[in-house]
Amino acid sequence: MLRGMARSLVVKATSGTEAPERCSQAFTVAATAVAGGVATSLWLTGESAWFALPGRAATFELEHAAPLADLLEAILAGGTVTLCTQCAVRRGIGPDDVIPGIRIAGASTFVEEALQDDAQALVY
Repeated sequence: MLRGMARSLVVKATSGTEAPERCSQAFTVAATAVAGGVATSLWLTGESAWFALPGRAATFELEHAAPLADLLEAILAGGTVTLCTQCAVRRGIGPDDVIPGIRIAGASTFVEEALQDDAQALVY
């Protein structure tokens, strides 16, 4: 675990291909936390909601950045990934459409996670 901390990290990704550096940063930070043994939750909101669909992360490209599909796979393997309910509905994405392991949940769940003792929330 990073520096022996028993904290959790909640990362909210709010952008997709329209802001690739911000999007990549959210996934990179979440994957790094998972690799460091930190309990990590990544939230896909706004345009990042599209990455909950199979194959979408593989289409993302950003020079000098780790492949988004690899980062997402690592986060799914060791943390949780949640697609925002409203963001999903606005884009016509249903529970049967998303990558296995990704859940759909709303703001109350995000707030609950972010307000846990020793939790740190970051929004990108």
